Amino acid sequence: MYIYSLGQNLTLLEGTPAQGTAAVYLLSSKELDRNPQLPGLEGVLHHTPSARDARVCKADVRRDCLSGTVVVPHRGREGDWVAFGYLLTQDRVVLCDDTRTAHAALKRLGKEKRWQENSPGRFFCEFLEQLLVRDLHHLEELEDQLSQLEDGVLAGKLEGFNAALSPLRKQAMSWFRYYTQLDGVACELESNEIGLFSPEEQQMFRMLEKRLTRLRDEAQLLREYCLQVRELFQAELDIRQNRIMKILTIVTTVFLPLSLVAGWYGMNFTDMPELRWAYGYPAVIVGSVVIVLLTLWIMKKKKFW
Repeated sequence: MYIYSLGQNLTLLEGTPAQGTAAVYLLSSKELDRNPQLPGLEGVLHHTPSARDARVCKADVRRDCLSGTVVVPHRGREGDWVAFGYLLTQDRVVLCDDTRTAHAALKRLGKEKRWQENSPGRFFCEFLEQLLVRDLHHLEELEDQLSQLEDGVLAGKLEGFNAALSPLRKQAMSWFRYYTQLDGVACELESNEIGLFSPEEQQMFRMLEKRLTRLRDEAQLLREYCLQVRELFQAELDIRQNRIMKILTIVTTVFLPLSLVAGWYGMNFTDMPELRWAYGYPAVIVGSVVIVLLTLWIMKKKKFW
């Protein structure tokens, strides 16, 4: 467990924070299950959701605190999904994290030292913004992968397309759902139903909501881009199939007169003069070659290929 004091700086403490000092508690799910006795959180700590059980981004308003979960659509260093449980009171913030991502974000916030004053609401807004710092970079990487996939389709590389597009489409959907849910959390915090936040903090949450709306729009554009690349693949596949059908049609058209000749002379009536003609067989061969050449010439003239 880590304890940080909230002042002009975010300072890591080695002991219990002083009475009346705003503080941040960082616990793991196992530590939270032990229900530790933390000063200033008597009677409300049990409202803190476990990171282990987090599935969506949400905010639950209670009588004297606000709690919820945040689930980020990427994995931590150990391969686990990045998820947090949180609890906000008048002067306390509790974060439940199993991936050490929150600890890294707190260390970055502690180094910036940009607060003139600090409070749980201001800190939590800054913490959420830390989670969004590299999101545009992730979305740009996703767009680059889709662009490469699109270039491959235009170059005729259609093998393995669905296996490559499916994870990209799922990622775009995950980011869109993440921003939509987190936008709902920001709206709930901005509404300030139980009066935890000052007007300045509400303005910060309002700005966070606008930023999340822009990121959600970017994620929506990526979802539409996935559909466009999919449609391009289908169009290229249709063109390839049309070419195959065109070749089969030409071959069928060329050999259709030959089938008529074979059927005509395969009747073997006794009064057919060609049956007793010494040059009947070569004549049929020559006639068949002439028919094929004539058919190909007509198709070429009509620009069938």
